[in-house]
Amino acid sequence: MSGGGETGARNLKQRLKTARKRTLSSQKWLERQINDPYVARAKREGYRSRAAYKLIEIDQKYKVLRPGQRIVDLGAAPGGWSQVAARKIGLGEGRGRIVAIDLLPMEPLAGVDFLELDFLDEKAPEILVSRLGGEADLVMSDMAANTTGHKKTDHLRIMGLAEMAADFARQVLAPGGAFLAKVFQGGTEGSLLTALKQDFAQVRHVKPAASRADSAELYVLATGFRGRQDTRAEA
Repeated sequence: MSGGGETGARNLKQRLKTARKRTLSSQKWLERQINDPYVARAKREGYRSRAAYKLIEIDQKYKVLRPGQRIVDLGAAPGGWSQVAARKIGLGEGRGRIVAIDLLPMEPLAGVDFLELDFLDEKAPEILVSRLGGEADLVMSDMAANTTGHKKTDHLRIMGLAEMAADFARQVLAPGGAFLAKVFQGGTEGSLLTALKQDFAQVRHVKPAASRADSAELYVLATGFRGRQDTRAEA
């Protein structure tokens, strides 16, 4: 009989023992990570985070990733979404461009142009379009604000971040482009959806299976960007 099971049990006990020194929220997070099949799968398949499977599942259903696209990945670190996108658009074969941006550093990812930059910087849209070599076909964001433990406050923070990401997307997207971003259920996302419907042909909520069932996390997917209002006015 293999001793792997006993070794695994000892490792698990050791990790949980170490976790006792942590806060309750940190311990719960660690226990979820240990028991999360997507975390184990990401390690086996070489993805940098379990979040990669959220984008994979969204793309399988809605086909948001296509060969040759220009993509902006907001809040990209550690790079799971950029990994998935790079494979789907053919970045390794010289097709498409991905510019990833984050306030945190990110380990280099082949073909991905990474900028340690705040997307709220007034020069960021111009910089991103220049690095892409043109307007974006997709702006995607898996960003989440730091949590406080207060549900209402945390909800407002994530929604504020999503609204700012949407404003950024309007500045860099090409007509027909798409916007994908994390939001939380709770009521205030209605104003974001209303605003997006003015600028995109179709707006929908998406809940991939890789999102934990007990989480209020959702994604908003807006497709068919109609173009910036100033451009439409000129036309």
